[in-house]
Amino acid sequence: MSKASTKTFLTKENRSIAYVKRYHPQPQSSRGVIFLSGFRSDMTGTKVSCLEDWCFKKRYNFLKFDYSGHGRSSEPFESGCISDWTIDACAVLDQLTDGPQILVGSSMGGWISLLLGRDRSERIAGFVGIAAAPDFTENSMWANFSSKERDELEARGKVELPTEYSSDPCIITKKLIEDGRSNLVLDSSLEAPYPIRLLQGMQDNDVHFSTSIKLAEHINHNDVEVTLVKDADHQFSTKHCLNILKTTIEEFLIT
Repeated sequence: MSKASTKTFLTKENRSIAYVKRYHPQPQSSRGVIFLSGFRSDMTGTKVSCLEDWCFKKRYNFLKFDYSGHGRSSEPFESGCISDWTIDACAVLDQLTDGPQILVGSSMGGWISLLLGRDRSERIAGFVGIAAAPDFTENSMWANFSSKERDELEARGKVELPTEYSSDPCIITKKLIEDGRSNLVLDSSLEAPYPIRLLQGMQDNDVHFSTSIKLAEHINHNDVEVTLVKDADHQFSTKHCLNILKTTIEEFLIT
């Protein structure tokens, strides 16, 4: 199967955003799919690649992209924050798509999707969260920092933490933590006037499954469902999980 080439566009902030857009001249649905990746992830992962191929075969319009500081987009990773990446996502939606879109957000991409849906609700036809991680900078990072790590963050403006996903340390900046506090969504009722499906593995060591339940409780909309998969981890990329994901997305595409 031929792959679409990676292209770039400039945002108003002069950030170069890499993206792949696979649109059909006669799509099966008037709705498109946008995939939003996780923290320090890019658009080459297992889930997004599987969805791209599946959408192509089914004649669904599909778009994926890298936030600034991620993958093939410009800017140093350490300079970014939740607000920046939400602005990137808004630019992608505004400049590269037409009509209603289904947002598929993985981990941090779930948080970005919720912020995008808040700012562009008229363009969103549905949201599928995969181990969605709203407010993770506060509830997972800051809450678990030791006193030494908090002092280092204050003194140096950043702290380096080991991660199982890379041999390089994960650099967390003071900017990321402070900006995250201005984008929290779990501290009050969340308006989301479109259907939402939250997919979550119960063996997820990064995002506890209670987060999805808490998120569902906070969303001020009745069409919200949570699917828990007992043996799935944070990657949610086994064949069984991917089939659940595709079935869930298609529910929104054929409506």
